[in-house]
Amino acid sequence: MFLNCHSFHSLRYGTLSIEELVKQAHELDITELVLADINTITGIYDFKKECERVGIKPIAGIEVRNEGKLLYIAIAKEFSGIGEVNTVITEHNCEEKELSEVAPGFENVFVIYPMSNIPAELKENEWIGVRIEELNFLIRPEYQKLISKMVVLHPVTFRTNEEYELHKILRAIDHNTLLSKLTKREVCRKSEYFINEQSIAEVFERYPQILKNTKKILAECSFEFDFKKVKNKQFYTKSKANDVKLLKRLAYSGLEKRYGNDHEVARKRVEKELKVIDELNFCSYFLITWDIIRYSNSMGFMHVGRGSGANSIVSYCLGITDICPLELDLYFERFLNLNRKSPPDFDIDWSWQNRDAILEYIFDRYGKEHVAFCGTNVEFKYKSIFREVGKVFGLPKEELDELATKPMETHDQNQVVQMIQKYGKLLEKFPNQRSMHSCGILISEDPITHYTALEMPPKGFPIVQFDMNVAEDIGLEKFDILSQRGLGTINDTVALVKKTKGIAVDIRDTSLSKDEEKTNEYLAIGRTIGCFYIESPAMRGLLRRLKCDNYRTLVAASSIIRPGVAQSGMMREYIFRHNHPDQFEYFHPVFEEHLKETYGIMVYQEDVLKIAQHFGGLSLADGDILRRAMSGKGRSIKKLQEVKTNFLHPVKKKDIQK
Repeated sequence: MFLNCHSFHSLRYGTLSIEELVKQAHELDITELVLADINTITGIYDFKKECERVGIKPIAGIEVRNEGKLLYIAIAKEFSGIGEVNTVITEHNCEEKELSEVAPGFENVFVIYPMSNIPAELKENEWIGVRIEELNFLIRPEYQKLISKMVVLHPVTFRTNEEYELHKILRAIDHNTLLSKLTKREVCRKSEYFINEQSIAEVFERYPQILKNTKKILAECSFEFDFKKVKNKQFYTKSKANDVKLLKRLAYSGLEKRYGNDHEVARKRVEKELKVIDELNFCSYFLITWDIIRYSNSMGFMHVGRGSGANSIVSYCLGITDICPLELDLYFERFLNLNRKSPPDFDIDWSWQNRDAILEYIFDRYGKEHVAFCGTNVEFKYKSIFREVGKVFGLPKEELDELATKPMETHDQNQVVQMIQKYGKLLEKFPNQRSMHSCGILISEDPITHYTALEMPPKGFPIVQFDMNVAEDIGLEKFDILSQRGLGTINDTVALVKKTKGIAVDIRDTSLSKDEEKTNEYLAIGRTIGCFYIESPAMRGLLRRLKCDNYRTLVAASSIIRPGVAQSGMMREYIFRHNHPDQFEYFHPVFEEHLKETYGIMVYQEDVLKIAQHFGGLSLADGDILRRAMSGKGRSIKKLQEVKTNFLHPVKKKDIQK
């Protein structure tokens, strides 16, 4: 019976998270539910998973509004229907096309008009939604003849009276007005909460046709979606076979340039990686990245390839990265393995001067219908919460500043401040607005509007309506196109050296920086002001404490200074072991065998994989889940708990003490 449910992804309108919405429906024994957030599909994929987890049939929809006015509710008969509505919303957001009060000729969408916007003619797939409080209108002759085209409309926006007040605060924030100045048109009705379906049936018992129509819509809709299928552009060429052939040719050509003809270890590593890349269907991902780098090189731009992509010798041979994974003993399995189905990860930096040119190339080369930035949900944060809520209660700027900058326990405890604190706490973790991911680009095989409506932020590049976690969940792998101001400085320096000294420096030749006597001397005394990443006081102090006089120690220093390693005490222990290599014992022979270079301390993310595999007996897939969780990238607590159990069992079996 519930054809129009809102979550808090209806920004500054709904008060229910997806989990809370589904949980309450489940508690009321509701078996079918439509999520129709306002002009967005942000929550539909999490909604589907959550519904199916508790045995509710999920149905996807969108409530279409224009400047606050409800035009119609679009409910997808099947998943392709969502794409139809996404196209309409995208044209409005990105091309400023006016949203019509009458829905276009959708093919796989049911349309429900509110009583306030009934068109002159109704198509076969179009209906009129009647609220409980509007039933008395049906005695009028003009409505009597339309009963055969009516359905039950009982929107859900909040849960309790307290949340209704929170809804009003959100609406006041959205309209940048005082709570006392909100009009009825700007807020939802007080009836927009879940009630027992039997109660709805009893209220509508005089109109069985309306109930029948409502059940018909619910019965005829479905939400089938394959989360496992990769949605990225499938082929760089015209087929997978050609992609494999091209990638292999490029990899072996690069192998010869990087290692010569007689490096057997490198050749075997390339063969191994190519096999995994092929089996996981990521050839196109590598080739698209290579194509972007090829364009960059043709324009004379400098780039730096990093992230776990630097673990791949294929990416090194393709020129995507300039780090030799053999030299640094980097695990390809951290980047990609047959047990890991999550996407690979290239982080590629350009100078801020060149990044927009790279982005324009990507959008032009792969088509604006298929390319968009990943989105991100900007949540209400401590300072913004109290400032925004305080404004709707009419507090002056001075008091708002005090609320936003001082700890909550120091606030005055008058009635207004108590109300602000009360509702401010309820707003924690609420999405406030959608924004652009700093670097993540999505390139899809099908038009990207099949999966999401697009929005156009001030930057001028369209964004999808979900974040990187949802993108990964549904099979869209992002390409990280970053900007680093320091790269522009390096280019300027190279040009200056050429101009003043007549020396041409090939900045891509990384061997230049790995064993320079003067450079190593300066590193050891922390004389690194002006050098990106190693010029902070903390880093310079660490370099001095390590007496860092070589490239490998510098790499270790750049890792142990990170908060997780430093705060755990491992940085202090690493410094001691580095300076006193004969005055410590390894925790276990496995640590000595596999972490000898780092004195038995897990400095790098690869080290987590090594210990998970060789000490805990985990598969590389489970080891990678552990690594991702430790780096803050894991989403499933349940899955992490399973990994913990799998890890502890063999450890206990080996009788290893804590």
